[in-house]
Amino acid sequence: MSLRRNALLLVLLTGLLGIVGQWDPVYGRLWGLPAALVLAGLMYESVAVRRGSVRLRLAGPEHWPLGQPRTVQLTFSQDSRALMLAQAALVAPAAFADEARIVALRLPRERPVTIEFQAEPRRLGSHRWDAPRLRISGPLRLAWWPARCSAEYTATVVPDLRTRLERATGSARGEGSTAQLGGGSTEFAQLRDYRPGDSLRTIDWKATARRGRLVSRDRAEERRLEILLAVDVGRGGALAAGRIDRLGLYVNVAARLAQRAAELDDAVGLLLFAERPLSLVAPARGAAAVARIRATLTACTVRPGQSNPALAAARIRAAAPRRMLVVLLTDLLDAAIEDLSEAVRLLQPKHFTLVCGLEHPGIAALPAAPVADPLDPFRALAAAEYHRTLAGNVRVLRALGAAALTARAEQLDRAVLDAYLRFRRERRI
Repeated sequence: MSLRRNALLLVLLTGLLGIVGQWDPVYGRLWGLPAALVLAGLMYESVAVRRGSVRLRLAGPEHWPLGQPRTVQLTFSQDSRALMLAQAALVAPAAFADEARIVALRLPRERPVTIEFQAEPRRLGSHRWDAPRLRISGPLRLAWWPARCSAEYTATVVPDLRTRLERATGSARGEGSTAQLGGGSTEFAQLRDYRPGDSLRTIDWKATARRGRLVSRDRAEERRLEILLAVDVGRGGALAAGRIDRLGLYVNVAARLAQRAAELDDAVGLLLFAERPLSLVAPARGAAAVARIRATLTACTVRPGQSNPALAAARIRAAAPRRMLVVLLTDLLDAAIEDLSEAVRLLQPKHFTLVCGLEHPGIAALPAAPVADPLDPFRALAAAEYHRTLAGNVRVLRALGAAALTARAEQLDRAVLDAYLRFRRERRI
């Protein structure tokens, strides 16, 4: 309970009358009148508040894309008074970023009031939203009284499958049709006479017009690829990467690449690793394979140990009988270059390896920033050393036969997807 202005004024009046009573005995007992009013009023409000209740309904999306803000609706209602004043403290669960605030509510009898609260998920998995902390004003407006309302809502944070380009254009696919993504699943082989049962889409109408009879196109099956996404879930995944952490960024990139590979009828699998290999989803085609990968990504969390990509590579080499594209999502500085080099040596030449890492945009701007602090020159030297080390690690990996790229957090998904499509188009896998 916390007193409101009406009660505070009565308390103040009690004190003033008590002081006056010390000077003039005639007014010595008048302080008891406002004091009695305060006590009686608080007792009345206590009983009245216990008789009333506030109902709450929480509603929001069942699945939240990681790193994308969404809105939760809170609907309050009551039927005990003509008008109830209340305050609610709106706070999201710890796995969400939000702008916590206190909202004032005016709740007429049997007339629901709905407010919206926006939050941005920063961690994968299922998270329960509890009812916000609530307090209501007594009928005499003497005090705020704590109140409870029961409501639960569970939001499942899943990988964000839409790239920045797709969100900007409002498109479900940033690259257009499957053919624009590097070709369909078949290639033209030869012309032949039409056979009953051939699809109309296989008919070559120009050749039909020239020959005067139906002519169909034969298509040879294109070589389908196998892809394994190796995602680093070690302790470096807890570091910030834009609006989310590194693990969240790797998860989004892996989920989008798996979706795109399925659209091209490529087989795609997943390996989570930290100090040792963890979950392995064998490469497979179709929506079921993508669903398994998404479920595994949604459930993954940051591990406390230092990542060891060499052990992950050994696990891949033992489990993969055929040549495939291994996409390694890790940090090129957090993991020792010796471990990354050993991982590439284990995978080459049987597999084609793409190592993907992050560039820090703040560090990139330090060498050119004006000097405003005695420590700025040292920060600039450290930033230059950071870039030299990162570029040197990329050169080492490329010299071993792997493809390596680095990009900022907001550009990593596009860089990885473009590299995959380019390798596919050039038949480097």
